[in-house]
Amino acid sequence: MQENISILAVDDEPFNLDLIEAAFSDHENLTITNATDGKEALEALKHQEFDVVLLDINMPNMSGLEVLKEIRNTPHLEQLPVLMVTANTEKEQESLDTGASDFISKPYDIDILYARTLNYAKMNSYYKQIQNQKNVLEEKVEQRTQELQSTLEMAKKTEYEISIRLGRASEFRDLETGGHIKRMSHYSKLLAQLYGLSDEECELILYAAPLHDIGKVGIPDNILLKPGRFTAEEFNVMKMHSQLGAKMLEGADEFPVLQAGHTIAMEHHEKWNGQGYPNGKKETDIHLYARIVAVADVFDALSSKRCYKDPIPFDKVLSIMENDAGVHFDPELIKLFLKNIDKFLEIKKKFNDDDSVHTIMDIIKGMNN
Repeated sequence: MQENISILAVDDEPFNLDLIEAAFSDHENLTITNATDGKEALEALKHQEFDVVLLDINMPNMSGLEVLKEIRNTPHLEQLPVLMVTANTEKEQESLDTGASDFISKPYDIDILYARTLNYAKMNSYYKQIQNQKNVLEEKVEQRTQELQSTLEMAKKTEYEISIRLGRASEFRDLETGGHIKRMSHYSKLLAQLYGLSDEECELILYAAPLHDIGKVGIPDNILLKPGRFTAEEFNVMKMHSQLGAKMLEGADEFPVLQAGHTIAMEHHEKWNGQGYPNGKKETDIHLYARIVAVADVFDALSSKRCYKDPIPFDKVLSIMENDAGVHFDPELIKLFLKNIDKFLEIKKKFNDDDSVHTIMDIIKGMNN
């Protein structure tokens, strides 16, 4: 079955239009629309889709070359085949330079006009098919991209949830509150944003921060749960939680969250002055992620209630944090922290423990009853 072909014939001489009609009279699935000047042709192109334009050059008011320029300057007509059909052979090169698809000299051979016109119609049809396929593929790609983005977003949420729950494993060991992990991870993200890290890194820190104390699951209960001060020997055992946590998370280079968690677990107890543990790193030798988490973790530990202590008064907490700038903490991070303390307090309020500070103890008691 032959496809329908639509031709726009433009010529100011009715006789020439009749010749074109006669040339295609035997083609059943072909329609010809006639235009006797350039403006009429351009108007027809606004309202109808054509496969080929047969265009005379020498016309009054608006020449064929001017019409051709208008066609080529119209985005959806850039690929439309335009055949210049004219006795003015001197304009052949100019026509081709302007964007004509072909040039047919008058008087023309009807068979050549017929063959070239249909060939260009077929080429235009193939172009439309390719364009349609491209549009369909682009729609499918867009759909798949949206699905992938949705999947990635769900994966990120899942990753964070897993990180939170792994972090809670250490909380259940040392009886910390349920809100600590969420607060300090959001503190860390905010501080990373204030420092100027990219959105990707800020999100990575949010997801990795809950893993900072995962190594506490390997510390014996008689030390981890001791209410009083540690002996020197006990503290040395307690300090091992940073290395244990890093050991638990090592070898996961293909998983950015676990990789960042490994670094944070190992280094979040290092101090700016080099007096921290486990490796005595100092200043910027300590990874930025760990320096950020250290500020967030200590602030929450000082300002929050525990089953064994009340929160330290807020003014004293800020004084401790400020005095430890350049000693325990990165001074630039402390400056950003103190300057934006209201934003950190908003997070504290959002993830407040309320009356749930004894939740873990209640769970343990319930299990024993």
